[in-house]
Amino acid sequence: MCVQILLKTEPIASVVCTRYELEGAPIVRNFRFVEVKLLYTDSLVHGLINSNMVKKKRVRLIAEMARKIRAYRELKNRPTESQRYALDYETMTRPFTGKTLPVLAWEDVRRESRLFTLLASMRMFGVGRIFTRKSWLEEHIEPCYWKITKVKVDYTAEDMDHGKAWGVMTFKGKQEDKEREVENAMHHDWRLLPKHEEADFTRFEPVPEPPIRYVIYPPLLRAMILAQKGLSTTEEPMLPLRRDILLSKEYFRNQDQERQRQRQAGEGTPV
Repeated sequence: MCVQILLKTEPIASVVCTRYELEGAPIVRNFRFVEVKLLYTDSLVHGLINSNMVKKKRVRLIAEMARKIRAYRELKNRPTESQRYALDYETMTRPFTGKTLPVLAWEDVRRESRLFTLLASMRMFGVGRIFTRKSWLEEHIEPCYWKITKVKVDYTAEDMDHGKAWGVMTFKGKQEDKEREVENAMHHDWRLLPKHEEADFTRFEPVPEPPIRYVIYPPLLRAMILAQKGLSTTEEPMLPLRRDILLSKEYFRNQDQERQRQRQAGEGTPV
């Protein structure tokens, strides 16, 4: 009985294919590694049957190094914040992208300031100060502002007026629990709140929400709801006029799945 095996010789670390005869060895096909005893020696060697041999994935070191170099060059050559948001104030276009700002924003661009234009001229880059926006002051009665907690400045910019800022946002008098990155820092409508006005500006007493009003369901829908609840109920179903849910695609998908479960369980409308 003959079995084709792979014999790995240790001294030269090479693979040699040889044909040997085995004494009374059964034919084994469903396993990979097997120990065989040769006729001419008493030493044990490890063989690998050709039919079950798995080809190892070749490590291409040069290709992997080239991939890392390309990724590093892309990271190094990516445009900075000052290059992306640079603005030509005469033509109102951004040189990097070639896009023109909306005409309605031209007046604010000439009169108002960006967030980092204000932060660059302040001590500690404005950490701990309160900033608001012109659009918030015009649209909302409740106080809306950011309290800056951390600033990362782009020191490659000419006036260090670019970078990223983090803070705690208060919108319509409701303060968020965690700090996050300030949004729309490149818009030209940011304003610094003076120190002596911070207490009056941030003081806010929330107006109590009006009570929820209810109306009676339409007759057919009312009959369907009463039929589902049963004849023993005496509570009149009422429809609230305030919507507490977001009518998104996910909401309607969940509603359809709930109806399918009810049909499968045999809980249809008895009307």
